[in-house]
Amino acid sequence: MKNIIVSNEIYNHTSDLQKFAIGFTQDLEDANDLVQDTFLRAISYSAQFKDGTNLKAWLYTIMRNTFINNYRRNKRIRTFVDTSEDLNSAQLMKSSLQNEGQNLFINDDIFKALDKLEPQYSVPFMRYFEGYKYQEIAEELNIPIGTVKTRIHYARQILKKNLKMYSDGFSQQTVN
Repeated sequence: MKNIIVSNEIYNHTSDLQKFAIGFTQDLEDANDLVQDTFLRAISYSAQFKDGTNLKAWLYTIMRNTFINNYRRNKRIRTFVDTSEDLNSAQLMKSSLQNEGQNLFINDDIFKALDKLEPQYSVPFMRYFEGYKYQEIAEELNIPIGTVKTRIHYARQILKKNLKMYSDGFSQQTVN
């Protein structure tokens, strides 16, 4: 019986929820979708609603969390690489031939910059670069996780400084 009562009370907040949703989405149709998603989640989880709790605040929390989760999901979807371009082997061969010599020089400079790093910075940085998690690096080196993060950050700063000549060149290449 409680679920039915909460379900009916939810619809009394429709106009307030729509205003709140427009603030998030800046679009009426998206706001209506967000309100509907909020209603569905609220009804699905109505058994978890505790009597005496502010229903409107509970609905706002559900809406905010729904919006954030949808935003994160959509952001991940948009970050996928579009491979619809036709990349035939002739185009790839031409591209790789033009860059092969340049890449050798860049790689040499990167390795020289890495060699200049003190071991206390280069070891955590290389472990992170190899795919280890901060916690794994901290356990391996027997140092606090905060120290690992600081050393990796510091190593990045040094490498950026030592390889600055390439960052300017790459930004100009990507514009063209």
